[in-house]
Amino acid sequence: MSPTSRRSFLTLAGTVTAAGVLPPVLAGPARAAGATVARLARDPWEQVPEILARICPPTFPARRFDITRYGAVGDGRTKNTKAFRDAIRACHQAGGGRVVVPRGRFLTGAVQLRSDVELHVQEGGTVLFSTDPKDYLPAVLTRWEGTECWNYSSFIYARGQRNLAITGRGTLDGQGMAGPWKSWRDPGGNALVDQAELRRMGTEGVPVAERIFGDGHHLRPNMIQFYDCRNILLQDITILEPPMWTIHPVLCRNVTLRNVDVIGRINNSDGVDPECTSDMLITGCRFHTEDDSIAVKSGRDEDGHRVGVPSENIVVRDCVFSGRWGGIAVGSEMSGGVRNVFAENCRINPTDFPGRFNPRHPVFIKTNKKRGGFIDGVYIRKFTGRAIDRDCVYLTTRYGNQQGDRPAVIRNIRVEDMVHDGARRAINLEGLDSDPFTGVHIERCRFTGMTQPNVIGFTRDLTIRQVFVNGSEVVYP
Repeated sequence: MSPTSRRSFLTLAGTVTAAGVLPPVLAGPARAAGATVARLARDPWEQVPEILARICPPTFPARRFDITRYGAVGDGRTKNTKAFRDAIRACHQAGGGRVVVPRGRFLTGAVQLRSDVELHVQEGGTVLFSTDPKDYLPAVLTRWEGTECWNYSSFIYARGQRNLAITGRGTLDGQGMAGPWKSWRDPGGNALVDQAELRRMGTEGVPVAERIFGDGHHLRPNMIQFYDCRNILLQDITILEPPMWTIHPVLCRNVTLRNVDVIGRINNSDGVDPECTSDMLITGCRFHTEDDSIAVKSGRDEDGHRVGVPSENIVVRDCVFSGRWGGIAVGSEMSGGVRNVFAENCRINPTDFPGRFNPRHPVFIKTNKKRGGFIDGVYIRKFTGRAIDRDCVYLTTRYGNQQGDRPAVIRNIRVEDMVHDGARRAINLEGLDSDPFTGVHIERCRFTGMTQPNVIGFTRDLTIRQVFVNGSEVVYP
């Protein structure tokens, strides 16, 4: 029997007590080798300054285009789609500047940004998005859960543009729970029928130009999507009630999110989904969502492999995660690959920003053999948290129990200096005999209030150092 295929369970440390379950268990032993020492001698965080040096927020000319000059009325009832369009066009044609949303509630349909335009929502100002799906037509080229198609426009959309920003201390309100979007996803709402059809098209290689959804279909739009754009800034804005994923840069480069709050109650309301995107900084943001807070993606299944662009060089700092599922997540739509994700100094479900429901995983890395692809280099340090439902560090190549024959590679994962109180498990490494995790390193962590033992399955080149679970030290090998 090979080392990675053994299914025996070995106690590493601790005993079961009335206060909780202490002992981690191992499914298939993990192997340390000389390569581990060499790998740990190199600090991957040394790459971060170079990544940050490439991330430069755009700047804009000192020109001001107040939407009220173009006929906008902030009474929460008048539809201002044309006023937004005219103000953005004038700003773009003038060579760029700031389109200003003043105090008031400005109802609108789809807003399409253009190069060199900063959409600035002043404090007391709200962009209120229509609940009528027809206000997000005509259909645009988009990526929906990792598969390219034509669908409803996101509420704010840009494609092939440069130098874009959404700033200000105002609010973007998607009215996600007030529109039809939830009913589409609920049982009998036909979203699952369209979802299955789109996935069939992606699997069979139907040309993207023939994957037409939108009017008469039920694939919910994103709140904000930048498609094949460069030099993007979101700063200080509050985003409420998206219809689905909230901020979704696809095939983008040089993206900064700073001091953004995302609050959503609808299902699948991820906070930020960088997809096939590189050189991105997410800092000082707070996420209270009904799905992952940050989910790094790169396309789904055959269509993701067709596009074949990884997400890479993503830095997350000083954020708060109260999302229902993962804090920092990678996958599950990651068929194009993910490399070099760095996250530090983040808080999970803190008492000053608690979730409506407990989050499930501060660190959630997920794929399967249908997705394939690779995750190479996810580095986490200095996370603190409390009161989650499941596992603090959860890696799985069995996501959704989907079967396939593609390699599912997860390697070079580090978790350091995590402190967490209250969870099912500290560590759950759910690998496959055919695709074991490689190079997982967990060090200087303290977990209390754990109710079940750690499970470590099909993992090679694993090190655990100075890790305490309910007061007992866990060391491997």
